[in-house]
Amino acid sequence: MCILFIAVEQSQKFPLVIAANRDEFHARPTAKSGFWDNHPHLVAGRDLQAYGTWMGVTRNEKVAALTNIRAPETIKTDAISRGELVADWLIDEALEQNTYLEQLQQNRHQYNGYNLVYGDIRSLAVYNNFEDSHAKLNSGVYGLSNANLTTPWPKVTKGIDSLTGYVSHNDTLDTEALFAILKDEAKAPDKSLPNTGIGYEWEKRLSSIFIQSPEYGTRTSTLLLVDSNQQIHWYERTFNAKGNVTGNVNYTLA
Repeated sequence: MCILFIAVEQSQKFPLVIAANRDEFHARPTAKSGFWDNHPHLVAGRDLQAYGTWMGVTRNEKVAALTNIRAPETIKTDAISRGELVADWLIDEALEQNTYLEQLQQNRHQYNGYNLVYGDIRSLAVYNNFEDSHAKLNSGVYGLSNANLTTPWPKVTKGIDSLTGYVSHNDTLDTEALFAILKDEAKAPDKSLPNTGIGYEWEKRLSSIFIQSPEYGTRTSTLLLVDSNQQIHWYERTFNAKGNVTGNVNYTLA
């Protein structure tokens, strides 16, 4: 699972802002973000079980991020790891959006449901393999969780409102204020919970932007900020099962 909030051309000083949480089982081995040894142009965390990633950026300004689609009745046990999709886009510096979209559409049935945000710092799109839909992310603020781009889950609309309000009223961006948006642990009221087939307890647990539980929760919060000089700023904060901060990483890519 994961959640992404994306502000495109909402600030003159920061034309692209992405704030994201990666939610995962705490037992799944993970490496903190950094430049990959075998692909030194790429900054991302790494899933040490399937060796893909959930979000990353490159020196040549490519961006990608992934959310899973919550549809338990459609899960395929033999599916290819979705984290490969992010890595494939970032690793191949010559791969273009239209070409990759054709590949995604052709191979969409090999993966469990996902949303893939991909492109570069000036042009992003999202592909949903569950619906075989594709949309450009034009000027605006977007939220994307475990359904499609237009699904108004409470935590999605809340995050959109929070990011919209903050970006529109601040010429400079405070990373702590953005991390605070991602650290929101408020659960949705019962009447607003989606029904995705996982039962009330899990629907409630997963209804907050930041998820904390002993076995599953928000492992990583990431900020990707692109300033008006096209400099890319990457901030990552990691958490343990109690929701406590265990590390901070930041990079600036000229």
